[in-house]
Amino acid sequence: MKVTVVGAGGNVGSTVSMAVAQRDFAKEVVMVDIVQEKNGDKIYPSKGRALDQWESSPIHQFDTKLTGTVDYEDTAGSDVCVITAGVPRKPGMSRDDLLEINANIVQDVTEKLVKHSPNTIIIVVSNPLDVMAQVALETSGFDSSRVMGMAGILDTARYRSFLAEEIGVSPKDIQALLLGGHGDTMVPLPRFTTVCGMPITQFVDEDKLEEIVERTKGGGGELVNLMGTSAWYAPGAAAAQMVEAIMLDQNRVFPCAAHLNGEYGQEDLFLGVPVKLGKGGIKEIIEVDLNDEEQQLLDESADHVHSVLKEFRQLMDK
Repeated sequence: MKVTVVGAGGNVGSTVSMAVAQRDFAKEVVMVDIVQEKNGDKIYPSKGRALDQWESSPIHQFDTKLTGTVDYEDTAGSDVCVITAGVPRKPGMSRDDLLEINANIVQDVTEKLVKHSPNTIIIVVSNPLDVMAQVALETSGFDSSRVMGMAGILDTARYRSFLAEEIGVSPKDIQALLLGGHGDTMVPLPRFTTVCGMPITQFVDEDKLEEIVERTKGGGGELVNLMGTSAWYAPGAAAAQMVEAIMLDQNRVFPCAAHLNGEYGQEDLFLGVPVKLGKGGIKEIIEVDLNDEEQQLLDESADHVHSVLKEFRQLMDK
């Protein structure tokens, strides 16, 4: 079993690679990135990080081989490909700039991956995630079951970790569900949040729960303010969990960015919803019965994703 991670010279990509290797279910993880320059010299971040991680294998006790490369031929025959490549938004850069740059990167990467691994499954982590997943789907020509975005697992993990800290229980015992786009318009669902099957409202009052929900929505921004850059440990672990579920055919139920065609009243749109992940990718999109308030929030989140997607298409038509 072979996994490719593109953008693995960066923090998120290298964390995905390490998390997959430590789980020890894959034969090989191929870490891809571009050649860079530093002080006039060429450097190879993916090769360096792959070597560093492989040297930890005797300590962490895994056999998964890590290979760093700049050549997509080395990715041939990959079962799953994770795309983390792209640029973060920088001072003076508009959202249009970010959309156009990252769309071109994701399109180029997808074409190269599909050329060498026509039967692969693609997990997109690059931002803006919902639109970048759309780019990967349209570029690959794959069935929508084989292209998805990582967001819901990360957002749910943040939500669960905040709740665990607040009520003093293990995060393992908290189950939760979030829907919608990745970002401020995500839709946490307290009604589906439990502690060992008990309603979360038995442990947290309404005001505190709402406070935690709002913190979850801004979870990425909180980390940027603290570190001066985007998160990587939790996003990387979340993507690795998706890879594991697919490659081991675990039939795990996770919130992921899936391509909707009628589900939840949405058409031709990637949106965070619960899915069953296993062999072949998304085996099923699970439709939850939402009340009127929850459906309205989800519709508002979808409207936001639609607006960004429209903006993207206008840019590409220029």
